[in-house]
Amino acid sequence: MTQVKAFSGKISHAYGLTTAIDKQLITDDIIINEYGIAGDESADPKHHGGLERALHHYPREHYDFWQSHYQALGIERDWCPSSMGENISTLGLDENNVCIGDRFQWGEVILEVSQPRSPCFKLNKRWDIEKFSLHMQQTNKCGWLYRVITPGVVTSDSGIVRISQTSCSMTVAQVCDIYFGDPLNKNALTQLLDIPLSNSWRSSIEKRLASNELENWNFRLFGHP
Repeated sequence: MTQVKAFSGKISHAYGLTTAIDKQLITDDIIINEYGIAGDESADPKHHGGLERALHHYPREHYDFWQSHYQALGIERDWCPSSMGENISTLGLDENNVCIGDRFQWGEVILEVSQPRSPCFKLNKRWDIEKFSLHMQQTNKCGWLYRVITPGVVTSDSGIVRISQTSCSMTVAQVCDIYFGDPLNKNALTQLLDIPLSNSWRSSIEKRLASNELENWNFRLFGHP
């Protein structure tokens, strides 16, 4: 069982954005519904939140990587858990050992991994680092999102434990390697359709296979066409 720190946040104006990326530590019991933590907000429901992006899990150890990397470049930031807008923070679970379709029990709640997080330009604003979102995408240090299979209550001392894994599973990192790193490889893209990815990712994959063209990532990563 892995210990969890949980976070939620409200919409505010920060970093030149209307955003709910700033999350606060939850110390009381947590109510989880099909859309995630009750009371947690999203400023952009088109691209964040929803049934298949209900919760964001980000490995705590990644903050050490970002601090070391950017300190070497003379860039000082306060790299601390919740700063990526995550709801769930742990040590020991990462993109290389968590698979799409994995199910986890957290208190009464059962969660299923639905997709990697797609980094966006708001992270560049949050950290005041040009192309930080692209760096996250290139290193696969994106974290992942969950769909809620069974809503319920999570007590403050509840850990998270993996309870099942699909037979055709691929790690979050393997999916990122294809989706971001080799995005027009038809054989690899077809493999992604065999795992329980979110509908939005499946739709993008199907469009690539049909058109042999990559969707424009500039707005997502940099905030402009």
